[in-house]
Amino acid sequence: MRRVAIVGAGYAGCAAAVALARRGVRVRLFEALAVPGGRARRIRLRTPGDGRTVELDNGQHVLAGAYTELGWLMHTIGVPQDAVLRMPLELRYADGFALRALWLPAPLGLAGGLLAARGLPLGEALGAIRFLARLGRTRFRLAADETVAALLARHRQGGRASHYLWGPLCVAALNTPPARASARVFLAVLRDTLAAASGASDLLLPRTDLSRLFPEPACEFVRARGGEVRIGEPVRDLAALRAAHEAVIVAVGPHQLARLAPELAPAYEYQPIYTCYLQYPETVHLALPMLGLSRGLVQWAFDRGALTGEKGRIACVISAEGEHQQMTHTALADACHRELAAALGGLPAPLWARVIAEKRATIACTPGVPRPSARTPIPGVVLAGDYTEAEYPPTLEAAVRSGLRAAELVLEDRPALAR
Repeated sequence: MRRVAIVGAGYAGCAAAVALARRGVRVRLFEALAVPGGRARRIRLRTPGDGRTVELDNGQHVLAGAYTELGWLMHTIGVPQDAVLRMPLELRYADGFALRALWLPAPLGLAGGLLAARGLPLGEALGAIRFLARLGRTRFRLAADETVAALLARHRQGGRASHYLWGPLCVAALNTPPARASARVFLAVLRDTLAAASGASDLLLPRTDLSRLFPEPACEFVRARGGEVRIGEPVRDLAALRAAHEAVIVAVGPHQLARLAPELAPAYEYQPIYTCYLQYPETVHLALPMLGLSRGLVQWAFDRGALTGEKGRIACVISAEGEHQQMTHTALADACHRELAAALGGLPAPLWARVIAEKRATIACTPGVPRPSARTPIPGVVLAGDYTEAEYPPTLEAAVRSGLRAAELVLEDRPALAR
């Protein structure tokens, strides 16, 4: 029996590989880069000045309790529970705004959190609760898609509720500004997090690097079951790969798919994610592992010392498009330091700073954006990737779900593989 080939060892490809391997299918997983993880991986860089080698994530990701499939896979392959820090939904900003969901069944937990939120007027808190109640009566569905900004305006969700809650949630989940983001996809996020079962809106902050969080243990799981993992081996000829394998799952980004199989790749706009790492003396830390900034370029700051033991290292995240794209990395790092210093009441100059720009971190999640089917016109070739999940934004959970679906399609189309 020939193997099933999987192109791309990101979260989608690794999910497909684990799903097939646990069913007894021998897979061959190809990854062009030196480290698995795709757009959520560990990278190695030299620090400015002294030239020391450091390992950093190519972006700071936050998981949610609603990431059930990723959580199940991590458990299946033996990732320890303490690989993530789990806490109730808490949005705390340096300027004093704070919202924390209560440990109560949904929707009471969020409703109580809104009423008790610091910096949110009572009228706006009640308006946000009514907004969620109205969405619940429609099962969080829209007859016709619109932008998130239009949705919020129609429901009179402006002011602080929009500035500190709805807008940041939209950008964090969809990586697209509210003025352009799909309200239909945004409502699916609200339905499966804020309005879902208790724990679905919990925040899960990685306490290890993104490659070690799932892709590397997944590769070890596959190897232990007779599979092959070929790191640093790009695939350039899809037809030849298909001829040598029982089936092929292509789990690469759409811009990479355009080079490998242009007839399968939709034309997309992309949205970036910039992460600026600022290394301060080891005594520098944040009050919380995750802190919001609301008045500049930086949206969220993460204390890597509290999360991963990298003392004094702060990761500043800027999601979606904006003026920062026109700045040099040096100017952007300086701006991040100034904003952080202003928010925290003064900081020493960083020992070094590095900006990592994922310019095509996700597709632009806009109304009506096309999502390709996992099935393709090429016999034996299946697609996986966060951009193929029609209902959800391009997140790690969407990538994992697409990989699991691709594996099921391979098994469905090749029943002999399941035996």
